[in-house]
Formats: sequence, structure tokens, C-alpha cells
Amino acid sequence: MSDQDKDVSKNLNIYKLDKTEDVMNYYADWAENNKYNKDMIDWNYTGPKETAAAFKKHQQNKNALILDAGCGTGLVAQELEKFGFNNFHGIDLSQDLLNSVPKNLYKKLSKLDLNKEIPEADNTYDSVLCVGTFTFGHVKNNALDEFLRITKSGGYIGFTINEGIFKKYNFDTKIDQFKQNKLWEEKEFFKSDYIASKNVNAWLGIYKVTK
Repeated sequence: MSDQDKDVSKNLNIYKLDKTEDVMNYYADWAENNKYNKDMIDWNYTGPKETAAAFKKHQQNKNALILDAGCGTGLVAQELEKFGFNNFHGIDLSQDLLNSVPKNLYKKLSKLDLNKEIPEADNTYDSVLCVGTFTFGHVKNNALDEFLRITKSGGYIGFTINEGIFKKYNFDTKIDQFKQNKLWEEKEFFKSDYIASKNVNAWLGIYKVTK
């Protein structure tokens, strides 16, 4: 793990935005004419594929109820379907991206700000995945507390964290705190390709909840 975050803040235009309203306006434009999905293909955005591949090595129950937090247009759930998973809830703050989700991919879709409390009971989900959402101007590390709360003991939490904000947003200390307090157990943690075509990588983690 590097001693400091790599400066990737200028690599993509959206990384220059720090206000939620500006980020949502950006996504509204990005979602038009399927441009977001096309860009993800053009950029070879591998976050969803890499996370799903790591996750399926640990979550053996194909019927597990999985929350896709910051689901965007459904890229993570589509990758998970390839491994036989089929029971998804999705939440995202951008209604424009949610409008682009393939029909019947999720059992439930909700517009929600992940920087706020998630309106679900404790221990609701078998697993929570959050890919591409821990990045500049998006979701802070307090969301991990919520993920832990709503995930059952023995379940899994998986995520990517943009390398440019890993220490800046104190994700490193939050992850270590959970480990020290025996709230979760590390299964995978490595530097993923993420958007290598733009010289942007991410830390990818899979943790088993042991609270």
C-alpha cells in the first residue's frame, strides 16, 4: 500500500467536481443516449468485472440477497448474473442512471444518498457491494458503517476505492479500525485495474462480516 494517494484528480473531468449537485448534473448529461455505458466500454472500466470475480470466490450462496450500493446503470449486477447470482437490490443517487438500468435486473431499485442513513433494518443483506462510488466528490467512508450495520454476520462487503482518495478521505483508517475491532475479516485487498486506460486504479476489498 502506498504511503500517499496518487494524484489522479485531473485524469477525468468528473473528479474535479466536489458538490453533489454538480455531480448529479454531470451524470444527467452523461446518461443521455447511453453515453455513460458506452464510455465504460471505451475506457475498459473493469471495476464491476474485477469485483464480481473476487466476490464469487467467497459468497457461495447464489440466492444471497445482495445490495448494489451506487448501482449506476447496473454494471455490477450484470457481472454477478454471469456467476449465477440473481437476488439484487440497487440504490443510487442519480435518477438518470437508474432510468438506464435494464428491466428486471433488480428486485428493488431506490434513489438514495449513500452519505446518509440507509433506510433498511440491521442485518438485512447477505452481502453489500459498492463499486465505483468511493471516489472524488461522491460517497465518504461513513457509508462503510452503514454497510456493516445492514449486512448479516457471516456476510460479505465488497468495494472499490479510487486510489486518489483512499487516504485523503480516511478510508485506510476506517478499514483498519474495523479489522482491529473484529467487525470484519479481510479476504481480498489489492490494487485493481479499475480504469487503467485513464491511469486510474482502485483498491479492491472483500471483507467477511464478523460483528
